[in-house]
Amino acid sequence: MDLTPVAAAVVRAEPGAFDTFLEQAQGCSADELSAAALVLASSGDVAVNQLLGNLLYYVGSSPALPPLALRVAEAFEQSVVDVDEWERALLLPMQDEDVRAGLPHRDRLLAAVPADSWLHGLLLVLDLEPLLVLHRPSGAGFEVTIGGIGDNFQLHTLLAYRLIPSLIPGEPPLQPWVEAASVGPDLEPEGGIRGQFELSDAFGETIWNEGRPSDIPLFEDRRVVVLDPPPYARSWNAGRVYPMMTPMVDVARVLPSDEAAAWLAKVRP
Repeated sequence: MDLTPVAAAVVRAEPGAFDTFLEQAQGCSADELSAAALVLASSGDVAVNQLLGNLLYYVGSSPALPPLALRVAEAFEQSVVDVDEWERALLLPMQDEDVRAGLPHRDRLLAAVPADSWLHGLLLVLDLEPLLVLHRPSGAGFEVTIGGIGDNFQLHTLLAYRLIPSLIPGEPPLQPWVEAASVGPDLEPEGGIRGQFELSDAFGETIWNEGRPSDIPLFEDRRVVVLDPPPYARSWNAGRVYPMMTPMVDVARVLPSDEAAAWLAKVRP
């Protein structure tokens, strides 16, 4: 189905065009949605740009993304009264890895968007990022690749899921916790989520669960996470902060014991 005429009607703000577009978009192919998105990208109306953002979540990065990103950056730079509505136009598409990878005007957005906003957190999400993970009690070490992780609460749970008990000893996270931290519909499992580790970086500083993977400092050109037993019981409510973002925590390589020991000797206690 050719959605572009209906998209053009939406841009012209014709009565009923918005609802007609939503109805006809059901079941359309990615190519059809992409063509319609390019038409919607000609509009400066915030509601149309929110609709454009929704389409981009399903079709990924496209030529319609640069004008949307630029308008959102300009809305923050100019402190327009409806800036929250402009922010919403990027919140859903930025939960798609393809959109994050192809996002233009990233530096401009980072400079303009407040650090305590939801969008700022999405701008800092790491994708295909290598981590060196060291488990001090067992002496084990792992090369891990992460992506789509919104905060270190989520990273904490998914590291425990990937490592315990197949690679390191310990009590694995419960399945509802893992689902809440990955793609399950219940973000806040009953009874909350409990931590299995104390996380620190290569310099001996605590990796706070409230932070993000991007906060973990580089050490010899890589981010290092050291896992120790938790000094006290710690729990939290939500498994993830961005419900539509698919996370990845993949154990790419188990380090030989001598290599793991050499890394553990380098990091601070």
